[in-house]
Amino acid sequence: MASASPSITPGGAVRRRAFYIVFSLSLLAVASIGFACMVGSVALPPADLATAMMEIAKGDPTSLAASLLELRLERALSAFVTGSALALAGVMMQVLLRNPLADPYVLGVSGGASVGALLAMLFMGAAWMIDAAAFGGAVLVAVLLYWLARRDLRGNMAAEGSSQLLLTGVILASGCGALVTLVLSIAPDSRLRSMVFWLVGDLSGSQSGWLPWSVLAVAFAFALCTARSINLVAMQSQAAATLGVRVGALRKALFLCSAILTATAVTGAGSIGFVGLVVPHACRFAFGPDHRLLLPASAIGGGVFLVMADTLARVVLAPQQLPVGVVTAMIGVPVFLFQLYRFHRH
Repeated sequence: MASASPSITPGGAVRRRAFYIVFSLSLLAVASIGFACMVGSVALPPADLATAMMEIAKGDPTSLAASLLELRLERALSAFVTGSALALAGVMMQVLLRNPLADPYVLGVSGGASVGALLAMLFMGAAWMIDAAAFGGAVLVAVLLYWLARRDLRGNMAAEGSSQLLLTGVILASGCGALVTLVLSIAPDSRLRSMVFWLVGDLSGSQSGWLPWSVLAVAFAFALCTARSINLVAMQSQAAATLGVRVGALRKALFLCSAILTATAVTGAGSIGFVGLVVPHACRFAFGPDHRLLLPASAIGGGVFLVMADTLARVVLAPQQLPVGVVTAMIGVPVFLFQLYRFHRH
């Protein structure tokens, strides 16, 4: 009697599917960064790109191709880490608020960063001072929000349990918006252009330092370790509590993680919209609601989306460059409307 061939268990099939999806998205991320390095007002053919990479590896980037590659690679990596942080923060914020329309900016953290950055620009601060002021403003709003809504963060994750947190965040965001308007109204004309570009979202002067990657790595590890618990509380928080999930602690950790991710992303690139809203929804439609796959897929997908959007911002009117926030909005609005259309059809 012939022995039956071994069958794949459902759990094994799920893990294999998740591996293939994450691996494919990782290849797409590498391809998008390579494409961003090749295109621009001066194109870099693959042969020149390889030569430039060898020069950079030797530590002697003397040619024009090597100089262009260094600049474009730095910007592409900055776009990727910013997009990944925003998309990952978007997923966490949607779980925290139990609201599919939540995005990283809904609680006013980006508003605090905007106030800090614009005040530094108003007083002609250096680039590092603008970044420090933006990060400080975001952290200040996050701390104030935590203090005002701490009782809500200790509670369960029922739909009505997030009302205080959401309402407090909206009020703080409105207050920050008023301060932004005040700064813009008193700023001299010579600084308005740079202020507006920062508010819309711009990667032209961003740098991919160690801090954004470190924050993203820690947040990504936290997301993977807590994905199973996030699945439970996303379905039913009270049932999750009976299964041993510390809902209050998870709720605080999600708030802290999403706030720091948002603060880091906004500090380096300004308020780039729609990444944290569109990418998680697109990944949820494509791969399902399981956060064990949704979290890493959104992180990688957010990076790819922002790299390609920034590449388009560089080349569509080259040599003039558009703010990348304009491109993400022009792409994000129709994509999100299409997602809503598909959702209501089903």
